[in-house]
Order: sequence, then C-alpha cells, then structure tokens
Amino acid sequence: MASEGVPQRAERYELHGRRDFDRSYGSINSSLAGSSNGRRRRASQSVDDSECGDDEQSHTDRQGILMQDEEDDEESDGPTEEFCMPSTSTAQVDMATFFKDGLRKIDFVLVYEENAMARAAAAAAGAASVPISGGGGGRRAGKHETWRQRFMANLKRVGLDMEEEVVEASGRKVLCFIKLHAPWPVLCHYAEELNMRAPLQKRSDTSAEAHPNPSVNWSQQLLKILRLPNIMYEDVPNKPLDYYTCPFRKSKIEKFLGHDNRATYFTNVQRSRILYEILSTAVFGKKKKGEVGVDRLVEEGVFSAAFPLHDGPYEIKNRSDLKDTSKLNARQVLYEYWARWGKWYKYQPLDHIREYFGEKIAIYFAWLGFYTGWLLPAAIVGLLVFMYGVFTIHKSQPAIEVCDSQGQFSMCPLCDENIGCKFWDLSDVCGYARLAYLFDHPGTVFYAVFVSFWAVTFLEYWKRKSASLSHHWDCMGFKEEEERPRPEFAARAPFLEKNPVTGIREPSFPSSLRTKRIAAGIGIIFLMMSLVIIFILAVIIYRVLVSIPLFQNATFRSQAQAIANVTGAVVNLILIMAMSRVYEKLAYRLTTWEMHRTQTEFDDNLTFKVFIFQFVNFYSSIFYIAFFKGRFVGYPGNYSHILRLRNEDCSAGGCLIELAQQLAVIMIGKQIINNAQEIIVPKLKAWWMNKRVKITKKHKSRWQEDFQLITNEGLFQEYLEMVLQFGFITIFVAAFPLAPLFALLNNWVEIRLDAQKFVCETRRTVAERAENIGIWCKILHMLAHLAVISNGFLIAFTSEFLPKLMYQYEYDWELRGYINFTLAHSPNGTLSQPCRYRGFRDEFGNHTPFFWRLLAVRFAFVIIFEHVVFGICRLIDILVPDIPESLELKIKRERYLAKQALQESDNILKVAAFKGETDDDEGTIPNGRMALDLTSDLGGHSSHDDTLATPISVVVHSELEEAGPSKPKSNEKANKPVT
Repeated sequence: MASEGVPQRAERYELHGRRDFDRSYGSINSSLAGSSNGRRRRASQSVDDSECGDDEQSHTDRQGILMQDEEDDEESDGPTEEFCMPSTSTAQVDMATFFKDGLRKIDFVLVYEENAMARAAAAAAGAASVPISGGGGGRRAGKHETWRQRFMANLKRVGLDMEEEVVEASGRKVLCFIKLHAPWPVLCHYAEELNMRAPLQKRSDTSAEAHPNPSVNWSQQLLKILRLPNIMYEDVPNKPLDYYTCPFRKSKIEKFLGHDNRATYFTNVQRSRILYEILSTAVFGKKKKGEVGVDRLVEEGVFSAAFPLHDGPYEIKNRSDLKDTSKLNARQVLYEYWARWGKWYKYQPLDHIREYFGEKIAIYFAWLGFYTGWLLPAAIVGLLVFMYGVFTIHKSQPAIEVCDSQGQFSMCPLCDENIGCKFWDLSDVCGYARLAYLFDHPGTVFYAVFVSFWAVTFLEYWKRKSASLSHHWDCMGFKEEEERPRPEFAARAPFLEKNPVTGIREPSFPSSLRTKRIAAGIGIIFLMMSLVIIFILAVIIYRVLVSIPLFQNATFRSQAQAIANVTGAVVNLILIMAMSRVYEKLAYRLTTWEMHRTQTEFDDNLTFKVFIFQFVNFYSSIFYIAFFKGRFVGYPGNYSHILRLRNEDCSAGGCLIELAQQLAVIMIGKQIINNAQEIIVPKLKAWWMNKRVKITKKHKSRWQEDFQLITNEGLFQEYLEMVLQFGFITIFVAAFPLAPLFALLNNWVEIRLDAQKFVCETRRTVAERAENIGIWCKILHMLAHLAVISNGFLIAFTSEFLPKLMYQYEYDWELRGYINFTLAHSPNGTLSQPCRYRGFRDEFGNHTPFFWRLLAVRFAFVIIFEHVVFGICRLIDILVPDIPESLELKIKRERYLAKQALQESDNILKVAAFKGETDDDEGTIPNGRMALDLTSDLGGHSSHDDTLATPISVVVHSELEEAGPSKPKSNEKANKPVT
C-alpha cells in the first residue's frame, strides 16, 4: 500500500551553538526547498512504496534532530497529516498493542499523573491542566507543565503520531497515557541513522525461508557422541530465523527482505530503539543545563514512566495453546521455556532472549550460563578436596596432639593480663584445631593450583564463545565502527568534530577537560577507600573489645575468638552493603559529569570506578586476615598495641580458619541478601506502586498493566555481583574450597531470578547492542592473575603447609612433636607465670634459625609457584585461540569479499547456492560478478537430493554498504567459490 505524500515543515535548529541546520520531520525523503526568510522551508514529496528515498544531508545534519533551543519553538505554518501504518492480517498480532484505529502500533508509552479536580477545572476553563507530579508548589508544577508541552511539541515536529488516554486512579488522581507511534518514514530515517542491520532481499523463484539459528552446546555434542539422553535439551518453538544482513539504507530498501510489508518490517525491538533515540534527544528546556531527554523528565517527575510495551501477557491461561505454539507471543515463549523454575536445568534459549531483549541482555545471560556451567567441575573438585579433609581428619597428628595435651601446654593470655584475660589450656581448642584441618591440608594446595588453571581456561573459552556469539548476532566490531554518541552527551557537548572512523561531524568534548574531571573523580575514589580502611580498623577494635569479656568468662573462653570473629564479620558485611549503595550513586554522578562520548565508554568508566571501590570494600578485611593479622603481635613483654589495646593474634587453629569464616560470612551472606532483595524488593515496589496509584478499571489494557510493573534497573548490579563472586572463588580459594559449590548453587537460582525479573516483574527495557561483556572481561582477567599471586602467598605464609613440610623433612615425617615445636616459651619475668605462645622464637624472644630458613623457603615457593602457574596459563592462552578456527576462516573470507566489492564498485557480490557438486574451487562468473556458494549456510540439503528447493541467491550491490556486505550469520564454515 503506497502512502500519500504530505507536506512537511522543516525547522532550523541550532546545534551546540556552532552552526544552524535545516531538518525536515515528516516524510524523511522530502527534498528541501528554499524559502524567502531562510529560517523556514517546506518539502512535499510522496513516499514511494518500495523505498523511503534518499536524504543527501543525513550525514551533515544527523545530530541536529530535536536539538532546538528553548527560544526557537515558533508555531508551525501549517497542519501536518498523520502517516498511518497498514493493517496486518497475521493471527499472532496482539491488537492490545495498537492505537484505537487498529492500524498504528504502539511503539512507546509516556505516563504522567494529574489531579482529577484540577484537570476538570482546567478543561472547563480551556486552560492547561496542572500536574501533581512536581510536588513543589504551583510554580514548580507550572514549570513541569511547560517542559512537558515543549517536549511533546518537539516530538510532533519529528513526525511521531500520538494518542492520549486518561484513566481514573485512586486518590483523586488521573493517569494520562500518551501512546507514541513512529510512521514509516521516521522509522526508515532513524534506522539508517542508528545503523541498524536489515535482512537482505532473497532472489529466488521459491518462497524458501532462511534457516533457523544454529544452537551449539558442547555438552549436547558430548552426550550425543556417548549416546546418552540429554535432559537439558528442549526444542523451543518460534525460533528466530537467521538472515544475511547489512546496514539499512533507505535509498536501497527494495533490496531488503520484507520491505513490501511495512507493518512488520521493523521488529518491536527496533521500533523501541528508534523511539528511545528520539525521546532521548528531544529538548524541553535549556540544553546547557542538560534539560534534554525523557530520562531527565522522569527523574524530575514530569513523567511518571516511559517504556516500550511487552508483547502481551506472560501467563498462558489456556494450556491447550501449548499444542499450537504459533499462538504464543514471544513473552509467553520465554516464560514457559526459560523463566519458570521448572526449567532450571534446561539450556537457555539465547536467540529468543536476544530477539526480545536485545544483544546486551542476551550476552549477559550467555555469560552467566557459561560461567555457571564451568563452575560445575570446580565445585566437584572442591567438594572432593573438602571430603578428603573430612575422611582424614582423624589422622591429623597436630590435631591429635592438641586434643591429647590435657594440661601440658599453659597458653599465654590472648589479651593483656591487667584487663582480666586469663591463662588457658591448649586442649580447650581441640574442636577448633580439628575444624582447621578441613581447610588446611595438602589437598588445598592442589586445589589452589587447579583453580588457577580453571580460571584462565574458563576465560579463554569464554573469549571463543563471545566471538562466536557476536558474529552470530551481527555485533562483531560494533563498538569501534557503529556506536553513536550517547544522547545525553550529544545534547550537552559544546563542540562538533569529525569522527575519524565515519567521517561524520559529531558532538565532542575537550579531552583535556575530561581528563581533569577524571582526576578529580579519582581523588574522590581514594577518599571513599580511606573510609573503608577506617571501618576496617573499627571492626578490628570491635573484635578486640568483644573478645575481652569472653576470655574473662570460663564458659565462653574456648569460643571467644570464634564468636568475636563471626560477629565482626557480620558487622563488616553490614558496613560493606551500606557503603556499596552510597558509593554507586556517587560513582554514577561522577561518570556523568566526566562526559564520556559513547554508552560503552560511559559504562566502562562507571564499572571501573565502582569495581575498584567494591574490591577494596569487600576484600580489604579478607586481605587483612589473610596476610596481616597475627604478623605484628610481638611476644610476651614486647607486645604491639593500637589505641592501648594489644594487636589481635590468630587463633590456635591458625589464621586460615579465620579466613574461611570471614569468606563464608561475607560471600554466602552477600548471596543471601542479594537473592532476598531480588525476590522481596520487586514485590514490595510493585505493591507500593499499586497502592500509590491504583487503577480503578477492572479490565486493564496492556500499557496499564505494564505501567504497574517496576522499572528495570539494568545489568550493572548483576555483573558486579557475579564478578565479585568470581573473586571470592579464585583469590581465596585455598582457604575455602567449598566456595565454588556455594557459587554454583547461587547461580542456578540467580538465572531464574533474573529471568523472571526481566520477563514478569519489570517493564520492558529498550534493547541495546553489545559485542561482549565489555570491561568486565578485563576485570575477570585481572582477578584471575591476582588469584595466582594471592593463592601462592596464602599457601606460603598463611597455611601450615610449608612449616609442616619442613618439619617433616628435618625432624619427623609423621609430625610427632610438631605442636610443641611451634610453641615458644615466654621470656622469664614477662608474665605472672611461664606460658607458651605460637611462634618460632627462643627464650629471649629472638627468631630461631628455623624461622629464617622457613622464610626463605616461603619466598622461594611463591616465586616458583607463580612462575609455574603463569607459565602454564600462558601456554593455555596460546593453545586456545580467542577466535575458533572455523570462525576465523569465515571472517577472513568475508573480509576478502568486502575488499573485492570495494575494488570493483560496478560489480555485484552475488551469494548463490548451486545444485550439484564440483571439484573446481574457483571459476569465472559472467558479467564480471563473483559468486559464493553458501548452500550449507542457507540450510540447503545434499546435492543428490532430488527434492532440493531452488537455490537462494542474495544479491548485494556494492553501493549498498561502503564497507562491504555483512557476514553470513551461521556457525558453519563458508564454502569456497564455485563455477
């Protein structure tokens, strides 16, 4: 159906105070005509059915759209007609997501609240209504109303269709739902602006379809080879199809697949991305004050919410619909086959997730599933190491000697005698000594080495998986080549500069000024880190103060340090969680102030700031126990003090058991708190939303139901939680072999919680493209290398592995007398009675020769351990390429074809499938064309199959994309050219 051309008005908008541009907002293919005053131009041209037309100035004025200053908002010279979408006859369309005419699809929804009585009075007087969302008096409310009116006027200038619906709510309120629809010309224009990928036209005599996306899981292949049933596999219906794509060009729209059906050409994800781009760049006030974009309006309370609609309900009311899966919408498919708790053991439908939520969310769930799968071997080995300790605990000679001492060793008080601490017997900590053996035996050394290799291997194979996914989802190279400036950056940047990659003039910000702001932000980070150190000192003092009355009590004396350590860890966890929330908000404001150009740069800098702080916040107390506690205590008669309190010493079981306690409390406690938050907080927020604004209608529309869902807060917290968990299970795994097991159990729950949150509990997010997990991958590599160093020092300096090994070598292989050997005698006259304390010292408090030999062995062990592990890790890095060989060959082939297309601009790159086989690898194609046989990639069958459909040919003109055609989106190798 061809659309009638409508006259459109072009407005002149000032871009960043540098120069003026003219922009037409209606039929995007309209040609600009001059006018007498130079400020207003009119365009009139019909929209052809096969293409949107060319916009010769799209590169020069691309950033000028909706960037009008507040003083340049004159009224339109004439009316603008609406462009209506054609109706669709598909049975799967949810008509609840359309305008009342049933033709135009709702692409985005804006919601604001008003006072019912004020609205009625304003309507009667013919004046503007008074919003209640401002909450700051009449002046503030009037300002909000002005902002909203200006914002909506700018949206109309772009050419968006609007439909408003007023719904009564409780508390004398009304909810105003503004439904937005982008007409076909607007969609075409912004699809090119955003460099969206479009499926290429198939030139074939038949209606053959593109083949479904390949799903490859190593476990699935392994079970198939072993001929074992695979309970993890499930055939998910309505699988997204795979196409050969290239960047969208409206001037070449007839070359793209499905261009004749305008109603369904752009997917819901693409439409919402286009609408969000428009909403994010619309000016409502002064640009210099950052009064740009719908996010700022929601933050100020002008709008209550802004969101794209879900595709429909997620519940399946009639279970018989499962027999005919074509009746299910995409949201129902995701819930039924992914988000339900009963699917916890199934493969994730990543292609479905990507189609509904976009690549950024899909890559997160791909990484989370991949990480969880790799946790399984680490958890199994860790459990075996722990069980080895359980089964051999009765053979631990040091633990036996501690339990059988019974008065042989009178131990020195663990705090000063003058405050009431008593002497104690070593046998009082018998149970503690046995428990310490579970986390400090030869198996933990093996496990530390194993986890170091596991972490590096996991990251190397994730690189391969990530590369395959980015190629499969057409995102490879997206960050460098296609990412546009952030809308907030484009609105507030003071200058324009040419992009060295695209050659397009884009908003810019002086790098010198940004560097100064980053330096100021670093200073604030160090200030916050100093607060963390202060809190750690406070927790240390707390443990000392709590342990004093416990040591004075004979009942709790044996458990005094355990109680003090556990309660101190709980207090530390509370402080950690509180500091995390405060700093994350501060880091977000700092990163916004630094003015980073792209969303990727913004996310990476925010991630780096938050992680550096959280690393210190979560790990500093653990590092203290692992490497500093008990090192600077002194000896009887020469103890070290802090604030007149004696420095705390390690317990009889050693610092490693205390480290295990601290790890268990912080790691497991954090997981419990986070999971409880993800379960309880969304329900509390939804309850409060429904209580504050209760819609009185019994039968709610799609947009009303989505409004009552909570706002999606993105993936930052999810990534941060998992990366911190990765640090816990790698950096300190020598002290807590069960950490990977608890992480595995948590992640099985985490995947379902996150899936339900995205599908059922939150509003639909605007889809974003992403090539990989970004800076998180670099952070994971840093943690993996830090884990090697940390575990080396833990084994050498914190555990009893090397002292026992040296004692076995020099004195007794069975460790008989080891406890007596490690206990020194207090110097004469230093305490009220002779006693023993831990340390390799003589009767005068000087270190023994064994101590110095042990110190040399410890440093030698660390050096050897790190060099061996790093060397093997480097070997793994070399042996496991970042990109699979098959994918690398495919990428090279595609680059070759792109180069050929650039060299011969008059030729056409023809992708064809031929019947029959040939032994010749290369041949000549008539008319100077090149051909690439991709029959297997397009789902073709054997050449001997008589029922083979007519081959599919995809023809891409070299003018379609300057960089050449896109890759075939398939996991199979591209075949060689044939004649």
